[in-house]
Order: sequence, then structure tokens, then C-alpha cells
Amino acid sequence: MRKFFGILSLVFLASFVTAQDAIDYPAHNPGWEVDLNKAFEISEKTGKPILANFTGSDWCGWCIRLTNSVFSKPDFKTWAADNVVLLELDFPRRKRLPSALAKQNTQLQQALKIRGYPTVYLMDIDKDANGGFKINALGKTGYRKTVEQFTTEVEAMMK
Repeated sequence: MRKFFGILSLVFLASFVTAQDAIDYPAHNPGWEVDLNKAFEISEKTGKPILANFTGSDWCGWCIRLTNSVFSKPDFKTWAADNVVLLELDFPRRKRLPSALAKQNTQLQQALKIRGYPTVYLMDIDKDANGGFKINALGKTGYRKTVEQFTTEVEAMMK
């Protein structure tokens, strides 16, 4: 079932998170971007949508299960490399994110009205005239047991 969530204009500027912050902070899941600016650049170059994972990597049981059963699997990594740009938006409790990254994640969480974890959004992004982002949310999902269940649901959003 195709879900259309419309276009959301985000309040923060595209240049909010500096390149230094993005380079110096690794994603919890290897191969994922943490900086919306970087994910946007890759998406723009490749034409792939962004798959944004809102997670509590060190405390959320369902997030940890999703990572272990889907995101860490070779089949998912191969599928993702061919189809999407991966963006991790983490809300850890046991470690502190750089302030710019924490602010970016919180602003995206509020803009998309994330109420629980994990929440995974598929989205296209454009820049507006003021340098902010416009998000076209194509759909969202949460925990799925297998790579096949997860990718089948995301592929349906891409149609």
C-alpha cells in the first residue's frame, strides 16, 4: 500500500551541521551516514531516496533487534547499496552526540513527528530557496523480522 505523507518544510538550514561534525562522528551501523547534508549530497548525485532510521542504538530493544535481524545482514547491505542512501538518526542514552548532530536529529524527529523507535522513513529531499530542506516523505515503517519483509515494504513505498 502506497502511503504519501506530503512535503514537510524543515525549519533548520541545510548548512547547520558542519562537515567536521559529520566526519568525526561514526554511525552506530557501519555504512550509514549521520549527517543530513551528506546524505542529501549522495542522494542528489545518485538519484536514490534516503532511508532514515530513527533509533535508540544503545537502549531501544526493538532498534537493536532491527539492526541484528536486518541492517547487519549482507543481503540488506547489498540491497541498500543498490537502492537507497542510509541515514542514521540516533538518540543514544549512554553516549553523548556532538551538539550539532544531536540538534539535527532532534529537529528531524520533531519535523517528522517521530513518536517511537525504531521508525524508518523513506524520503526524497530538496533544498528550498532559503537553504533549508523540503522533505517528501514516501512512507515509514518500523521493526520487521527479516531482510525480505523489510525490503519488500520499502520497495512498495518506492513505487
